[in-house]
Amino acid sequence: MKKCRGDLRPRGHFKTQAMQLKPAFMKEVDSHFTEFVNSLVAKSALLDSSSSASLFPASCSEKELHKAKTLRAPPEHGKIFTARRSLLDELFEVSHIRTIYHMFIALLIVFILSTLLVDFIDEGRLVLGFDLLVFVFGKFPVVFCTWLCMFCATVIVPYNLFVWWAQGYYSSSHRVIRSLFYGMLFTLFQTAGLGFGPTYIAVSYALPPASRFIVILEQVRLVMKAHSFIRENVPRVLASVKDKSSTVPIPRISQYLYFLFAPTLIYRDNYPRNPMIRWGYVATKFAQVLGSLFYAYYIFVRLCIPQFPNSSQETFNLRGLVLCIFNSILPGVLILFLVFFAFLHCWLNAFAEMLRFADRMFYKDWWNSTSYANYYRTWNVVVHDWLYYYAYRDFLWFFGKKFKAAAMLSVFTVSAAVHEYVLSICFGYCYPVLFCLFTCFGIVFNFILNDRRKGPIWNVIMWTSLFLGQGVIICLYSQEWYARQYCPMENPTFLDYLKPRSWSCHMKM
Repeated sequence: MKKCRGDLRPRGHFKTQAMQLKPAFMKEVDSHFTEFVNSLVAKSALLDSSSSASLFPASCSEKELHKAKTLRAPPEHGKIFTARRSLLDELFEVSHIRTIYHMFIALLIVFILSTLLVDFIDEGRLVLGFDLLVFVFGKFPVVFCTWLCMFCATVIVPYNLFVWWAQGYYSSSHRVIRSLFYGMLFTLFQTAGLGFGPTYIAVSYALPPASRFIVILEQVRLVMKAHSFIRENVPRVLASVKDKSSTVPIPRISQYLYFLFAPTLIYRDNYPRNPMIRWGYVATKFAQVLGSLFYAYYIFVRLCIPQFPNSSQETFNLRGLVLCIFNSILPGVLILFLVFFAFLHCWLNAFAEMLRFADRMFYKDWWNSTSYANYYRTWNVVVHDWLYYYAYRDFLWFFGKKFKAAAMLSVFTVSAAVHEYVLSICFGYCYPVLFCLFTCFGIVFNFILNDRRKGPIWNVIMWTSLFLGQGVIICLYSQEWYARQYCPMENPTFLDYLKPRSWSCHMKM
């Protein structure tokens, strides 16, 4: 027995030493593994801007990789485009994540079966009509002609104004006056041509909501594209004149055309490109967009339309408002997911694939956000980049870096105003719910739920507030829509478009 106990003591001693060495050993392994993964990521993300091949070969040495990194422009010089996949494309390769996607498809099937069964019970037959879709996308020829005019004008006017200004700027004896003249022409085109024209057509032709959304969102997109093109190229011309260069850096029209179709709002002469087009991938993404459209249709048919017409029969009271908001959370969240998936993932990836556009980071992992500051940065990277480089940083360049808070507030205000402008034109009335959520709660939450909040409880708080916000948006805008349908006013004044009709409309259907 003594011998056995003598044998056990060294074993226990070795076990204790092993447990003491385990944390250091695991830390060392983790360090080497992280370094190895970072090296692989660096090798796969390097660009060759002069070639269509967007990646460096995997056999690059560490010295070559370091040299290539140093050739990149620093972040303050603008956005760096690199070849990378969309996050959902990577996540869907994991079976557990793909199962969540399958669950949403199963929910769509349940919505379809529910609608068909209810219609069969009520009508005694299957009703396969899609009257709501036909209505909201009505007058499509007017939409197409309006878009074609907007696009052709954006191709011709900003590009030629820039070329005429750049070609004569070097030899001009009145450079400031010349710049002011062409700048005023460009501003006039942005405000009157792209600004007033499409809005007038959408209102005067009484386009239905979805058709108005197409026109107005394309209007905003082209305005932002034209601004980026001018903003990125004017400094290049000024720099060439300062350096007394013999050539004026004017982009080719083909580069400008590619930019107008590319899924980015930041202009570059060249972008990282993929070597081939996967047409099967393109077809899949467009099919998913179409499926998301029908998904939204069934959400409105089963969860929204049965609820809101009845609200016009009741007086406006706090209890009814609270019930309406909480009943609207589910359709609101589903619509949020569909907008994200259909547009930011499927639509942008489809066009990126057709154009061989290799930088697919249109969004980041916004669902993991523990702060609203991070949520705003990761939800829509395409728009965030434009706001960051052309609104936030230009504000700091003009007023100084001491005014970061003012710059952030100005960006919030501009973003809120544009969102409210889009909804006001598309719905045909001004009900600034989204503007108030942006400028009041959005700014407050941006300071309270800031980047210092890292725990999972903050992610729960972020999702809870997001759910409530979607419920408020769906509830109030839907109530106002039906109130204006059932309580129309004869010869309404401008103030009547600003007053909420749902607060005073109690007519029975």
